This record gives sequence, structure tokens and C-alpha cells, in this order.
Amino acid sequence: MTAPRHGRRIAAAIGTLSIAALTVTACSGTGDQGGGGGADDPIVIGISLPLTGDFSEPGKGVERGYEAWRDIVNENGGLLGRQVELKILDDQSNADRVVSDYESLIAQDGVDLVFGPFSTRLVVPSARVAQEYGMLFVEPAGAAEEVFEQGFDNLFYAAPAIANDHYNNLAEYLLALPEDQRPETAAVAAMDDPFAQGTAYGLRDKLEDAGVEILVNEVYPPNTTDFSTIAAKIAQSNADIVIGGTQYQDAVNLIIALQQLNYQPELAAFSTAPTNPEFASAIGGATEGILAPTGYSPKSQFPSNVEFVEKYTEMHGNPPSEDEANAYTTGQVVAAAVEAVGCAEQGDCQQKLIDWLRDNEVETVVGPLSWDDTGKPTGAHLIQQWIDGEILIVLPEDVKEADFLYPKPTW
Repeated sequence: MTAPRHGRRIAAAIGTLSIAALTVTACSGTGDQGGGGGADDPIVIGISLPLTGDFSEPGKGVERGYEAWRDIVNENGGLLGRQVELKILDDQSNADRVVSDYESLIAQDGVDLVFGPFSTRLVVPSARVAQEYGMLFVEPAGAAEEVFEQGFDNLFYAAPAIANDHYNNLAEYLLALPEDQRPETAAVAAMDDPFAQGTAYGLRDKLEDAGVEILVNEVYPPNTTDFSTIAAKIAQSNADIVIGGTQYQDAVNLIIALQQLNYQPELAAFSTAPTNPEFASAIGGATEGILAPTGYSPKSQFPSNVEFVEKYTEMHGNPPSEDEANAYTTGQVVAAAVEAVGCAEQGDCQQKLIDWLRDNEVETVVGPLSWDDTGKPTGAHLIQQWIDGEILIVLPEDVKEADFLYPKPTW
């Protein structure tokens, strides 16, 4: 059943409702690839994640988010009255491995549903496998523009905005400053990764179009550990601001290298890394003023987020970060479609799930999500900044938790 676009329905997030109270029954149609278990059989979800290799740090965060979603859903009665099981494989941060993993999960193991991996590098090849088998593919971390240029009709990104738009609120703020307060020069260093480059270049291009001169524009391989040369170029340029298109360890290493050279930018923005719980200790506590975009805040009062934060904190002793939240959101999006359509198996059911998501909005821990025809979300990211030992929302103004610090204090 597909609703017209002018009559969108809002799907309540799974995890805030008692699933047992729902009376939707499973679809009877199943395809050639198995699935369609009985009422007592679990719904098995296949996932490949980078639990080792270059993307292991965020990959493990995504794993924790998926597991938290499973536990909370099962506590509330499961999906369609059935318990949920996750079958997670380690793709070792390797694109060839992720393809074989999803081939195995779908064709050999006959999983009912699949969730996406971490990183644009792994999302694109795995989404292609899922599309070949006609599977719904909701993913938590393929945010680069190229993901949505592949022609996928089965893919949905479970976050508020794509990488190139992550810094829109920051760009708007800086360019609205009086002319004598705006940055005049910038240095950019980005990992050779579509997501990392997308976040950095989205901000770089907006500033450059407005007259900011780009003095350094470096790209480095994902396995880079020595940032002395790149840091020296940035420090010698004395650029007003530094923009890092980073994951985690590369950002830590670059920041430490810049600190050692006593480079003091007026603004420092690094994608992903500053939101990691280990970030402050990893760079020696010198976090003050560092910025990062985020699609998630554990303090947000979306109803399902209150439950998610409480239960995740009970499980792990600390609140979830963005990686965990985007994984949890992936589960919510798929669960909303499953409960609305009434099925969860390979075959005809998958297209029904895809069609339903294409025309509906889903309430999640990152807020309400809806998508265009390419699977691109239609929202915007928040801007967070480290202030007095905490990372707080500073932009946009209407949801800020603290005032934006600019220029940045010394680190």
C-alpha cells in the first residue's frame, strides 16, 4: 500500500510503542530467496561492518547502535510479534569483502532483511548487491553525494543530511558576519574518502565562492599516520581557519601535529572525530573551540531518543554518539516500514517496503526523516563545538545550547 505524497503518514518510531499491541499480520508472498518464517521464527537481519581495518572505530559504534536497537525492539515484543536476530560479519574495511559478505548473507544465509555498513566506500558496492537481489537497503553512514548519483531505487540514508550539506549552518553563520570579522583564508586537509571529502569540500566551496582564499588543499590516503608534512604546510600558510575532512584517528593525529607546531587557527572544524567519546583524551584535552557537524544530539527530546539514551547508557555506561544513533535510526526506519506493510522477508515484500518508505515520513531519534527519489534525506545537520569540556550545539541559533566561540581559543 503506497500513500500519495500529498498525504504523507507519519510512522511512529519503533521502540516507543508496544509492538505487541500491533495487530498487523505478515505478508503471504515470498520470493525465491527464502525468508518468510513462521510466527515463532526470528526475523534475521544481515549486516556487514568494518570491525577491523581503517574504519573499525566508527564501525564498532555502528555495531553498538544496531545491537541497542535489537535489544530495545525485542524487549518491546519484536517486529510483527517475532524476535529480531542480527547476523553481523566483519568486512575488514574492504570493499571486495563487503560485496562477498552481502552476497553470502542474502543468497546463502537467506536473511530476511539487510542493514547497511559504515562508510561511503562500503555502502556503494553493498547497495549494488542489495539492489540486484531486490532488497530494501537502509544505511547509516553513506553520506557522500556519489551515493545518490548511482541510480539506486532501494537505498535510504538514515540521517538528516548528506555530507556536502553537513556544514551549511556554519557556512551561513561565517558569511553573515561583518566583512571585517569574516575569515579571509583557509587550509583544507581531507582523507581520500568520499564522505570525508564531501564534508570538507562542502564547506570549502561555499567559503571559496564567497571570496575566502584556499591556501592549502591536501588529500591523504586513509591509512596515513604521519601528518607532519601536511601540518607543516598548514602552519606555514597561517590560514585563518583549518577544515579537516576526517574520520577519527587521522583527525587526532593531524590535530596533535598542528598543536606541536603551535599553529593557532581562528576556527578548526573536523568532521566526525570531535563527537567520539575518546576524542578529548586522545588529543590531550585541548578541545576548546573545535567544531564538528552532527546529525544527532543525545539531549534532543524526540520521544524515542529519550528511551534510546536511557537504555543505551544503562548498557554501556555513557550516552550514545552519532554513529550509534544513526545505526539505531536505521533500525527504526526499517521497523516502521515492516510494521506498516506487515511483512519482513525476501521476495515481493521488499518492494512493498521500499515503496512505503518512498512516500512516508518516519519519526526517529534524529527527528522526522523523509527522502527524495534518490534516497537523499531532506533535513540539515547541527553544528557542535567543544566549550568548557563539553561538546554543545552552537548552530543554528534556534536550537543552540551555547553561544558560538569565534575566534577559537588557543589549543
